[in-house]
Amino acid sequence: MNGIIVIEVKVHSPAETQELGKTLGQMARAGDLFLLKGELGAGKTCLVQGIAQGLNITEPVRSPTFVLATEHRGRLNLYHIDLYRLDDTLEVDDLGLEDYFEGDGLCAVEWADKAMDSFPAEHLLIEFETVGQESRRILLKPVGDRYVSRVRDLGTPQA
Repeated sequence: MNGIIVIEVKVHSPAETQELGKTLGQMARAGDLFLLKGELGAGKTCLVQGIAQGLNITEPVRSPTFVLATEHRGRLNLYHIDLYRLDDTLEVDDLGLEDYFEGDGLCAVEWADKAMDSFPAEHLLIEFETVGQESRRILLKPVGDRYVSRVRDLGTPQA
């Protein structure tokens, strides 16, 4: 395994996806960065809605596709970023997103695979795989000690 830990969580409904997000939100600390990867409709926004619940955010959370980023206030601020409409890394670099990454809240980035080189080395990568109409295989890939210690008990480590 070379010191890399991967946690697999299987969910069978949007409610279960939100429950996983809620758990992640409850564990979150200021400065956290969650990078979400997965096809359209895989559950990325649903997970962020759960994260918001875990942060005691009461306002609705929707995908910020057309505005790129939205901010929600709770126990920690949630900076919800969606890179779906961007075409290349240069566009991402020009946005000044590092202010969010170094901020006082949690930053959740949908479609992070469009700009992986633009993000800090330490983060929690969350990959979604559709395995049925509502079932998903979610892989949590913590990079850095701050994330490994928090996700270890969420599922079964995979090689």
